[in-house]
Amino acid sequence: MVEAETARFTVGVFQDIAWAQKGIDALKQAGFPLDSLTILMKDAPEAATFIERSLGAPAERIELGGIGAAVARGPLVATLGERELPKLGLAGTMRRVGFQSHDGRIFDALTKKGGVLVAIKSEPRAADALAILFSYGGGNAAIGAWTGRV
Repeated sequence: MVEAETARFTVGVFQDIAWAQKGIDALKQAGFPLDSLTILMKDAPEAATFIERSLGAPAERIELGGIGAAVARGPLVATLGERELPKLGLAGTMRRVGFQSHDGRIFDALTKKGGVLVAIKSEPRAADALAILFSYGGGNAAIGAWTGRV
């Protein structure tokens, strides 16, 4: 029997860094720990600086299938699989955290257009995270399928 990943994330994509900063600040204010947050975006001059300023640690450069060069930091990257991301991108890997294929394609398309993907690993407070993402402009915000809960 194959063990499946059970980590669950709440994910949203902000239209730009300014909106993402507001959402991340609100998540921090609500008590979400920095090590539960992931920021992922296309590589750009200000991208790595934004991630380091927001999460207090340097961004990691990664290749994403369908998007190309990106920068990221947080638990979502390891959960999606650093080896698979260059081949399958977000569209092909988001199923690992409870999203359907079409959700992955939407996150992929929005990030490819310059959006800032923010994910929160916090199943007990997923609804709180979702409300904050929506309140601050996190487009297509959703919670990955919860195990055994409605």
